[in-house]
This record gives sequence, structure tokens and C-alpha cells, in this order.
Amino acid sequence: MKSIVISMAVAAGLMIAGSAMAADMPAVAKKNNCTACHAIDKKVVGPGWKDVAAKYKGDAGAVAHLTTKIKKGGSGVWGKMPMPATPKASDADVKELIDFILAL
Repeated sequence: MKSIVISMAVAAGLMIAGSAMAADMPAVAKKNNCTACHAIDKKVVGPGWKDVAAKYKGDAGAVAHLTTKIKKGGSGVWGKMPMPATPKASDADVKELIDFILAL
């Protein structure tokens, strides 16, 4: 009986930890389908956002540059796979996403 209770506690803990990690991805990223190619801490199709934050740390032009990349797309910075344009993303969504990325 004791082992069942411990197993249930461990399973509950893992579910809570998984929920916390999933909550780290902002809703705006899911809404604009960014999660199809990006993760926070690892390369998927595109770079992990922690890598993007590190690359642009201290760059005064980062927000403008990343805004253009998100809105118009681009290629060649992180490899051969081009980033598709996301012209329908609102300016508020793009700003929220960039602020999140650069804060990592």
C-alpha cells in the first residue's frame, strides 16, 4: 500500500512539473503557430529561443530586427531552413513574443 501511495505521489509530481514547463511557452506563441518550429530551450526546426536571446543580448537593434524577421520571414541566420513570414501576427503579439524571448 505504501508503494502505491509513493507511486501516485511521484506521478502527480511529474504531471505538475510537465504542466509548469508547458506553461512557460506563452499563449501568443501557440496562437501564431510558433511552436511548430521553435521551443524555448532546444532547436526544433528553428533555433531555441534561449539561443536567440543569447545571440541578441545587448543588441540595441534586436527588437526591430526580430520584428522584421517575424513579420517578413528570413533565412541564412540559423541554417538553411527559411523562417516563413507571419504577416497576420498583430504588432502587440509580435512585441509580446519578442519581449518574452529576449527576457530568457
